[in-house]
Order: sequence, then C-alpha cells, then structure tokens
Amino acid sequence: MSNKSVNISIMGRDFSVACPPNEQEDLLEAARYLDGNMKEIKKTGKIIGAERCAIMAALNITNELLKLKRATVQQTQVSRRLENLQQRIDDALREADS
Repeated sequence: MSNKSVNISIMGRDFSVACPPNEQEDLLEAARYLDGNMKEIKKTGKIIGAERCAIMAALNITNELLKLKRATVQQTQVSRRLENLQQRIDDALREADS
C-alpha cells in the first residue's frame, strides 16, 4: 500500500503529509485534535508563537497519553486479579461439590 498525500491545517497553516490510505482518517483526527489544543493554548494569551504553542500542546498531549497508559496498566492488573479470584472461587466451589 503506497502512501498518499493528505492535506491538514494546523493553526491556519496548511501541511501536506504522506500517509497510508487506511490511516488517513486517524491522521485527520489527530490534526484536528492538535489544532484545537494549540488554539486553546494560544487563546489563554500566556504563550506567544506557534512553536511555543506546539511545544505546550505536545507536553499536554504527552501527559494525557502517559495518564492513559498508566490507567491501562492498572486496568490490566485489576483484570488479572479478578481472573485469579474467579479461578480461586471456581476451584473452591468444585472442591465443595466433591
């Protein structure tokens, strides 16, 4: 599958990005998310310049990603504990029936 050029707009600037056809919607969604994040940062008036907005947006998005990763790890650990408990309950019930 060859990459195709996708046009995205971030902070009023247009970019052409090579992307596999099956990932184009994801790229467009990511561009919209980044654009919105950068615009929110710029709206505060505390950060001046597109480069600084991009860095702050990258930090915010990375923080969100890391929180989600930690939550996923915790959810996986909880799921494993629940499966282990369920197995112990099943084993106890089988022994009680014997």
